[in-house]
Amino acid sequence: MELRAEKISRDFLRPSAPQGFFMAVEETDFSLRAGDFFAVTGRSGSGKSTLLKMLAGLMAPGTGRVLLDDTDIYRLDEAELAELRSRKIGLAPQTLMALSSLTVQENILLPCSLYGVAREAEPRALQLMERLGIAHLKSADPAELSGGELRRLTLARALVRDAAVLLLDEPTGDLDDVNTRLVFALLREEAAHGRAVLVVTHEREAADYADRLYRMEAGKLELSS
Repeated sequence: MELRAEKISRDFLRPSAPQGFFMAVEETDFSLRAGDFFAVTGRSGSGKSTLLKMLAGLMAPGTGRVLLDDTDIYRLDEAELAELRSRKIGLAPQTLMALSSLTVQENILLPCSLYGVAREAEPRALQLMERLGIAHLKSADPAELSGGELRRLTLARALVRDAAVLLLDEPTGDLDDVNTRLVFALLREEAAHGRAVLVVTHEREAADYADRLYRMEAGKLELSS
């Protein structure tokens, strides 16, 4: 499995800018293969999340294309793209989201419930909750959770289907040092099991776990030395 971006870029309208727009992501190439664990660091507003959204099939690039193996994902229709994302990409967005009408375990299993495989995925969900320290909250209402606990719920939901590609936006954003290291160690293991893992993060600890560290500055993606 390979996720590949070829000369992708993205700009946004900004009437106050000299050209009437600003470049969120400068033209770039990027490749992520099975077994890779890459991290992208950079300041807020540097374009990291925009890059991740383009790779995830959530935001079409202004130029270039994104391929999952031989499939140009933005040539798919909306239903086909949604199907591809749900089956092959595990996504943990920066914004914490959980349905208040479901328990923690039900929220984690939601991607599986949509395809009628929630029961089969329960052992994996329980394993992830144990590993992430939220097993005791499996029957809790999401409103009872702290920000860090919600963050771990979001991560477990991204991992539960064993997707080939994991795209994670600030997966340790609300976590203490112990849980930050726990999450990075878990993602390191996921890569060792053949997942392609990309993390957008502010955490310095990412360098201790990632195979390759990139830095994003004013929309430009560069390999860190």
